[in-house]
Amino acid sequence: MNALRPQVITGDITTVKCDAIVNAANESLLGGGGVDGCIHRAAGPELLAECRTLGGCKAGEAKITRGYLLPAAYVIHTVGPVYHGKEQDAVLLRRCYESSLNLALEHELHSIAFPAISTGVYGYPIAKAVSVAVAAVLGWLKAHENYPLQVIFVCFDERTFELTEQELARSCPAEPVRE
Repeated sequence: MNALRPQVITGDITTVKCDAIVNAANESLLGGGGVDGCIHRAAGPELLAECRTLGGCKAGEAKITRGYLLPAAYVIHTVGPVYHGKEQDAVLLRRCYESSLNLALEHELHSIAFPAISTGVYGYPIAKAVSVAVAAVLGWLKAHENYPLQVIFVCFDERTFELTEQELARSCPAEPVRE
């Protein structure tokens, strides 16, 4: 497997210093609530201007912009599914992570930070979302084991941190790093 094991931290994704942070965006890509609104506010108005040129984004897909005033050079915008308790929800959520990771590879980025996609107003249960996220990321890293990419799960609260840490512990032998 990829030598760089995912890291888990709690905090504000807009302050993470890495090549790209992932935005849990809505289909318009024009900002919203939750992490999406925080990223747009922290990046400044240039982010919104660039997002207007992208023509939106469908659930499970991802698009990339510059990071502007953020410490991250890029923002990868992905649209998670609204949770309905159907199998398709997990398929689309998994695609969010894979599409974002594929953009990181395409743009030769070596560090990426993810929030807990779809767990806010889109209603995806945290434990289920974490399970999908960890499986998607670890599967991608295994399939791209020769590409050095540091993945950081940025958790908004302690519960999400603990669930992510537990899921990684089940899936990986080494313990996640906490900051």
